Amino acid sequence: MSITAVYPGTFDPITNGHIDLVERGARLFDSLVVAVAAVPSPSKRPAFTIEERVQMAREALAHVRNVEITAFDTLLARFVRERGAHVIVRGLRAVSDFEYEFQLASMNRQLVSEVETIFLTPAEQYAYISSSLVREVAALGGDISKFVQPPVANALIRRLCVKD
Repeated sequence: MSITAVYPGTFDPITNGHIDLVERGARLFDSLVVAVAAVPSPSKRPAFTIEERVQMAREALAHVRNVEITAFDTLLARFVRERGAHVIVRGLRAVSDFEYEFQLASMNRQLVSEVETIFLTPAEQYAYISSSLVREVAALGGDISKFVQPPVANALIRRLCVKD
């Protein structure tokens, strides 16, 4: 049986922590779909368009053979079912992520009971990285080269640090 997993997120932008989790997930499953959310949660205002986020993810993950990057704009449970996936991959950076992720996993279990959610933790050097922190550091002129790939860093600098 071939096992497909879906790793959903906003990826605004994709960070080295995301890449680490994709590489780990790609070793565990026959195929891994990186699902870039077109419509993020109401609390999030993306810095990049869905097309830009998908393109950055494709560039950053081109070296991983069994990964597909695609956008989605529907309920995750529906997307997972449509893709015939068996697993949802979520990342846990810290204990503080657990409560929210547990709620999501429980809701998804109710919506698609045939799909399991697994949690992966990033390598220690990426555990503190979040897209929002990287955007903030970039906007304030800080060095983000340790947190994202060079094309992503360049895109962030162009987007967030443009002076009038």
